[in-house]
Amino acid sequence: MKLRKVTAASATVFALALTATACGGDGDGGSSSSDGGKDKITIGIKFDQPGLGQKTPQGYEGFDVDVATYVAEKLGYEEDQIEWKESKSADRETMLQRGDVDFIAATYSITPERQEKVDFAGPYLLAHQDVLLRADDDKIKSPEDLNNAKLCSVTGSTSAQNIKEKLAPKAQLQPYPTYSACLPGLQNGAVDALTTDDSILAGYAAQDQFKGKFKLGGFKLTNENYGIGVKKGSDLKDKINKALEEMVSDGSWETAVKENFGPANYKYEPAPKIGDIKS
Repeated sequence: MKLRKVTAASATVFALALTATACGGDGDGGSSSSDGGKDKITIGIKFDQPGLGQKTPQGYEGFDVDVATYVAEKLGYEEDQIEWKESKSADRETMLQRGDVDFIAATYSITPERQEKVDFAGPYLLAHQDVLLRADDDKIKSPEDLNNAKLCSVTGSTSAQNIKEKLAPKAQLQPYPTYSACLPGLQNGAVDALTTDDSILAGYAAQDQFKGKFKLGGFKLTNENYGIGVKKGSDLKDKINKALEEMVSDGSWETAVKENFGPANYKYEPAPKIGDIKS
C-alpha cells in the first residue's frame, strides 16, 4: 500500500456528494458504519501532534493517520470516505461510547482502567516515556541525571506525574499547557528537557524547523502500548487486528514509521504482536 496524505479538498468533495445523495431521499442520512461498502467511516485522531496526528492546510498526516487510513481501506473504505474527528485525550472514551466515531487511533495507550470502558485492537506501537534534549547537551546521560534537571511537561499529564512521583522526584518540574509550549524553553536553555512519550517527542524533533536541534535520551522510562479504541463489544476489534497484522507483514507499518519519525533518529521498537501488552 502506498501511504498518502488525506487532503481537506477530497474530504470537501466527498461531503458535497454525500449531501446530494441525502437530498435524493435514500433515507440513510450518511451515517457512519462499521462495515465496508457504506457511505463513510468516522475516525478519531489527534489534530495537534506532529508525526502522529496533525491537521495541516494540506490535510491530515502522521503515523496514526497512516495506520488509520490503512485499516479503513482494509475495512472497505477509500480515503475520501473517511471523516476525521479530533479526539482529545479526555474525550476519547466518551466519543466511543456515544458512537461519535467508529474507532480512535490517537496515541491511545491501553490501560486496565480504559479497558473497563472501551475495547482495544492492537497494540500497533510500543512507545516509552522519554526525554527530549538539545542536540549539544551532554549533561543528561541517564535517568538519574534528571533529578538535577529542569524538566518541562504538560500540566496534569501522566508523564509529569510519573516524574514527580517515581522517576525523578528531585527534578524541577515546570508544567506548561502544551508540549509545543515547552519547545522554545528547551531551545533557549530555560529548561533542560521535555518529557512525554518518545513517539510524540520524535514527531516534534522531526519537524523541519527543529531538525538537528534536538535528540531523544533513549531512556525508555515506561511502556506505552498504543491501541486502536473501539466501542465496548464492537465486532470491529477483530477486523482491525487482522488489518494491523497485514500492515506489518506487507511492510507498510515500517514504511510509515520511517516516513514519520525518521528525521529524529527514533529508535523504534519492532511492531508488537497483537494482544501483547507490555507492563
